[in-house]
Amino acid sequence: MSSTAKTAAKTVLISGASVAGPALALWLHRYGFTPTVVERAPELRTGGYKVDIRGTAIEVCRRMGVLDEIRAKSTDMRGGSYVDDAGRTIGELPADIFGGRVEEDDEIMRGDLARILYERTRDDVEYLFDDSIAALAEDAHGVTVTFDSGTVRRFDLVVGADGLHSNTRKLAFGPEERFKRHLGAYISIFTAPNHLGLDRWETYHALPKKLLCVYSASGETDAKNLFIFSAPEDVPYDLRDVTEQKRLLADTFAGDGWEVPRLLGHAADADDFYLDSMSLVEMDRWSRGRVVLLGDAAHCSSPASGQGTGLALTGAYVLAGELARAGGDHTVAFARYEERMRPGVEQNQKMAEGFVKEMTVGSKWKIALRMLMVRTLPKTPWKNLIAKKIRDGIQAAANAVPIEDYGVPTATPTEAPATAPTPGALATPTPTPAAGDDTPRPTVTA
Repeated sequence: MSSTAKTAAKTVLISGASVAGPALALWLHRYGFTPTVVERAPELRTGGYKVDIRGTAIEVCRRMGVLDEIRAKSTDMRGGSYVDDAGRTIGELPADIFGGRVEEDDEIMRGDLARILYERTRDDVEYLFDDSIAALAEDAHGVTVTFDSGTVRRFDLVVGADGLHSNTRKLAFGPEERFKRHLGAYISIFTAPNHLGLDRWETYHALPKKLLCVYSASGETDAKNLFIFSAPEDVPYDLRDVTEQKRLLADTFAGDGWEVPRLLGHAADADDFYLDSMSLVEMDRWSRGRVVLLGDAAHCSSPASGQGTGLALTGAYVLAGELARAGGDHTVAFARYEERMRPGVEQNQKMAEGFVKEMTVGSKWKIALRMLMVRTLPKTPWKNLIAKKIRDGIQAAANAVPIEDYGVPTATPTEAPATAPTPGALATPTPTPAAGDDTPRPTVTA
């Protein structure tokens, strides 16, 4: 046996059980690695908003064997409209223009996608809920991981797939402030009664430096209430203090019209309330020694890009594939993974910067101009050209990371698990809410 084979990585700890973590675990298991996923939440987090599956991510999901399940849970949105302060419809746009999608693309609630990936992997992957990484100690042969629970274990590699505020990144690379760049806006979302009676429809209301959206997807009896507001500087608040976050949202939108008072009332009662900055994560390198970052932890493109989920799924595919191709040699695999992913990531991050500005238009006259375009676009002879331009731009970003065939057989939804359940894997937990990493974007600009 060669020295490379003797030291090839096999055991991989993945921090984060949202989308990127379970997707990576699925691929690693197929390639013969032994993944373990640790998640701070006590249960699978199944809340959040709708996320796009486009371009390269469609093919990745097909190879994973989950595309049919995703399409069965499609949001099936029909379109969207803008309303004024009195609730009168200013203009409507069909889904193909509003979302910039092509026929292959799909959209799913983040929680449904998380559930699909978890259920596909739970029999083959060890999941450790209600725990987190407290310390990492790397040596030449592996990483000693101390968990918050006090457990100490050894792994060959550690992957941080734990989002914008990645604990793994902080432990391995340093404070978040070194890598997070605020884009000048905040986003909040929560579930509430569908008092507008929406059916697969998005209703937007624009205010200076603010944007609201209420929507209800296919199969949903409730609605999602989404708030976006401009904030040039980071707003100091406790990431774990939901009461403080609700107060911040209420103060920001106090005195605004339309349905805002009722929506804020729903926010006060929401048990899946989420608020966070729209920020980029920009790093010179995504790996250090035996620790590597994936998805938002490595390169958050913010919800404004609409591509966070796609990049997470694609990154999981590429990282696992490169580890398999390199025979478990992380030094080779990590470099190839970053080389393949980085140009597409940077393209999507650049796109996100522009979309944030469109979401929070700063003046009433610019909003009025946008509303004029929304109202007149469906009646214009060049509407198809504009729709094509929107789709082409979004599709270019969605296909910005080319993928290869790494030679592993693809699965089908009817395949049985390849191995017996992993000892210590948890039974299906009761869902708890969480936010997602994409959001609907207004695509018609002034």
